[in-house]
Amino acid sequence: MKAFVFPGQGAQFSGMGKDLYETSPLAKKLFEKANDILGYRITDIMFEGTDEELRQTKVTQPAVFLHSVISALCLGDGFCPDMVAGHSLGEFSAMVASGALSFEDGLKLVYARAMAMQKACELQPSTMAAIIALPDETIEAVCREVSESGHTVVAANYNCPGQVVISGSMEGIKLACEKLTEAGAKRALPLSVGGAFHSPLMDPAKVELEAAIQATEFHTPKCPVYQNVDALPHTDPEEIKANLIAQLTSPVRWTQSVLNMRADGAETFTECGPGNVLTGLIRKIKKA
Repeated sequence: MKAFVFPGQGAQFSGMGKDLYETSPLAKKLFEKANDILGYRITDIMFEGTDEELRQTKVTQPAVFLHSVISALCLGDGFCPDMVAGHSLGEFSAMVASGALSFEDGLKLVYARAMAMQKACELQPSTMAAIIALPDETIEAVCREVSESGHTVVAANYNCPGQVVISGSMEGIKLACEKLTEAGAKRALPLSVGGAFHSPLMDPAKVELEAAIQATEFHTPKCPVYQNVDALPHTDPEEIKANLIAQLTSPVRWTQSVLNMRADGAETFTECGPGNVLTGLIRKIKKA
């Protein structure tokens, strides 16, 4: 069985999608449609922009989404998934690729999500950090301890065994990194991100995103979508919508999703989008 996976924020790079635009009439048509929907030429930033321009949440999310979805659609008959999944933002790419959302609606939702998250980030300075080589339980216990002291921090991304990303307030991340280093983490590395994604600090964004998702038509996908919040396969449009809303403040259970996909028969994983971050994580999950 074939699984197709879609990356999230952080996979972007200057020049992304330019080769598709220049060699595929379908890709060019879809990129130009995206420019019209967004009201600005995101392709100019994707193809020629600086890393700093690409790192803005309101640019990064639609850019990664567009590269991922268009990469999949340009495979034609080669895109024949038995199951799909996406990491964080990538879940929206998976929805469009699987037919649960139209291209236009997917892009509008991703842009609404990006703008809502950017606003939430501006309300309170916050960040994320990667914790390497500690058991999940230890990380969760330290996050609870720090949060109970009044500084929000939670486990946000279960990327692969031995790699968990935590998310929270600036002070919460600082304290948690100190405690996790003392507990034996090989590294506790603050990340260059705009805010505390997949944490309670995204609650203000969740209100806006929920309204946008509820106003959007979802369809039954052509194959199961393994969603971040519970790592389980879903095909019911109402369940899919509820999980997408919850995803914003819930952890990304990537390790568990890949394990469940393999248990359900996935033999090959194909990554659609910029970079190969998910391919590397899947390799580590398979080895564990």
